[in-house]
Amino acid sequence: MIRILLAEDQGMVREALAALLGLEEDIEVVAQVSRGDEVVAAATAHDADVAVLDIEMPGLTGIEAAALLHAARPTTKIVIVTTFGRPGYLRRAMEAGADAFLVKDAPASELAEAVRRVLRGERVIDPTLAAAALAEGANPLTSRERDVLASVADGSANGEVAKHLHLSEGTVRNYLSAAIQKTGARNRSEAVRIAREKGWL
Repeated sequence: MIRILLAEDQGMVREALAALLGLEEDIEVVAQVSRGDEVVAAATAHDADVAVLDIEMPGLTGIEAAALLHAARPTTKIVIVTTFGRPGYLRRAMEAGADAFLVKDAPASELAEAVRRVLRGERVIDPTLAAAALAEGANPLTSRERDVLASVADGSANGEVAKHLHLSEGTVRNYLSAAIQKTGARNRSEAVRIAREKGWL
């Protein structure tokens, strides 16, 4: 029996996924969580073979949770499911240790098959997304530029961001300037929007 952990913050979606996967004879949903920061503990406590993670969750994103889970339990396979088919998300998910990346509008049978395939050691990626990711190229932002851009997304001033990230204001300005240039934006808010649309943030 394949032991599944489901991590999805929307209760109705999570329960529907659990019900659909529960119809498969060889799959059992052994744990469900609604927050990214609960993933590692739940996977460990329930000895999950596969963790199915949504990207958008409170606590930690699915990608952040995947990285922690991969480090803590490398034997647990990771399947990322998302509403947002952004090429940048795919690349970041794979770097975090994900074994599969699917968009939520795929049929439930595809998810069940992906679970079986990752346990056989295969990588499963939505083909349309894979093509888009190849066309898009790598994320041009460094991890520090991403941190600074994410920190100004809520309208925080450079001084606040500098304190939060333990940087000087001048360094924050430099990172912002680089991020604006790399995204081809006119200002910081446009840079945030573009980076989010591409899945770089």
